[in-house]
Amino acid sequence: MIELLERMIEQKQISSADAWILQNSIDRDGSDAVKSEEDVLKWLAVEYNLPYERLEDHPVDRRLLSQFPARVLLKEELLPIRSVNGSVEVATSRLFNTHGLDMLRSLTGLKLKPVLSPREDIQRELKNRLGVGADTIDSLEEFSFQVVDESRDEEVDLDQGAEDASIIKFVNQILNDAIELRATDIHLEPFEDELRIRYRIDGVLQEVPIPMQLKRFQPAIVSRVKILSHLNIAEKRLPQDGRIKISIKNSEVDVRVSVIPMLHGEAVVMRLLRQDSTLLNLAQLRMAEREYNLFLRILELPHGIVLVTGPTGSGKTTSLYTALSQINDSERKIITIEDPIEYQLKGINQIQVSEKTGLTFARGLRSILRHDPDVILVGEIRDQETAQIAVQASLTGHLVFSTLHTNDAPGAITRMVDMGVESYLVASSLEAVIAQRLVRVLCAHCKTEDKSERTLALRKRLGLPDDRTVFRAVGCEQCRHTGFHGRRAVFEMMMLNTEIRDMVLHEHSAGEIRLAASRAGMKSLSEDGWRLVLEGATTVQEVLRVSKDEQYEWW
Repeated sequence: MIELLERMIEQKQISSADAWILQNSIDRDGSDAVKSEEDVLKWLAVEYNLPYERLEDHPVDRRLLSQFPARVLLKEELLPIRSVNGSVEVATSRLFNTHGLDMLRSLTGLKLKPVLSPREDIQRELKNRLGVGADTIDSLEEFSFQVVDESRDEEVDLDQGAEDASIIKFVNQILNDAIELRATDIHLEPFEDELRIRYRIDGVLQEVPIPMQLKRFQPAIVSRVKILSHLNIAEKRLPQDGRIKISIKNSEVDVRVSVIPMLHGEAVVMRLLRQDSTLLNLAQLRMAEREYNLFLRILELPHGIVLVTGPTGSGKTTSLYTALSQINDSERKIITIEDPIEYQLKGINQIQVSEKTGLTFARGLRSILRHDPDVILVGEIRDQETAQIAVQASLTGHLVFSTLHTNDAPGAITRMVDMGVESYLVASSLEAVIAQRLVRVLCAHCKTEDKSERTLALRKRLGLPDDRTVFRAVGCEQCRHTGFHGRRAVFEMMMLNTEIRDMVLHEHSAGEIRLAASRAGMKSLSEDGWRLVLEGATTVQEVLRVSKDEQYEWW
């Protein structure tokens, strides 16, 4: 309690005299009623006859906001919320810091009345309503920054504009914000009358609130990103790829940048790869018991190919790195060839693919075989040459891990054959295929029981036990009103037995192979997903979103 009051005094939310009175009254009454900043602000509201408000779901008056300079609002943590009888009510948590309100009065000439609100509410709503980098754009407007006219592209010095301190600050804010929100991708998308910014969080794109006037500074923002990633800022007609290495809060982030010309300007996508991400151990993948035991068996194999399949961003690389860290010891030599290297593993030899120098997956894989490895990780099998070398490596006594882009585990077999690998080689070298997807995990603060008729009908059809609660997403402040926070993997693990190898040899369809694998005990992605639904970890909708199982298309 004393620490709370000291902090509030320092931030000028409460006066020393009021803190002393409040502390004495608490000690005298023996009351434990005041526990938080909210309790103190409520006490101040009563003591000074001021209104107290929470700002959740408060209507946004953009016309009112536009009358105030964003830099002052953000710096002084003030939020105009409504106009009443010729005066404007302004939310603040700093009752005794009148400097900000005085400055707004002198700048706008308006009559202002304070309303007490929690500091966290004000900070959140300022960001949501003004947008990321509002103070930066505000300063650019003030100084009439010249890199704004797209119709005069040939005459504008984009290099100079991109080096402006405000543009540098804005791009840094976007990167910092995305990293704090656990985003994996940043999308800068130009349209006719706006520049849209979206983050991919937990596999789903979420639009970021930004100032409306940001479109005017689009060329300078794109140029700044190009300068950071060592690209040609004068080239606007061709796609370009680059990378940025940034350090933030003692952590390294590798940013892969892709710039493509669009109808209304250049679009930018930045993929964020955290170099110091904590690597999971096998138990933290939280597989079902059957899949966990099979995975342990796979890691003990002396040779053969193990494929992990799924779309981009489904966690394939994380699963493979987890497998390598499990078998990484002094008795085995492990070499990887990847594009990009997402985790740096101690004790493992890692090679970065470089198309510019001619170091492709196929060429690197040939060289790796001359380095006497026991285990090889090929980042991705992209073509026939890489696939054939991987097969030959497995047949000569190496355990080969790799990824493939297919929708399910049986589809990996037909894909290898379609690539040009002989079916008898696939049958003799392939040991296991693991398909996986990532489902979003329900927010622990707001999830609630799902009693909808459709969910009840699905429970009945699947024979799910009645004593287990099924939840649905709601949305709250903790999860940015998405209803989810974090992700978990669902797995489809197919081991090749004698029957399946024979079917591969005779080139049976993926559907027939799936039926044989199911008879051998393989669970589909959706079946593994129901396990997470019954654990209360995710929703029925999430499982069906990622698994696309024909069996449940009626739902």
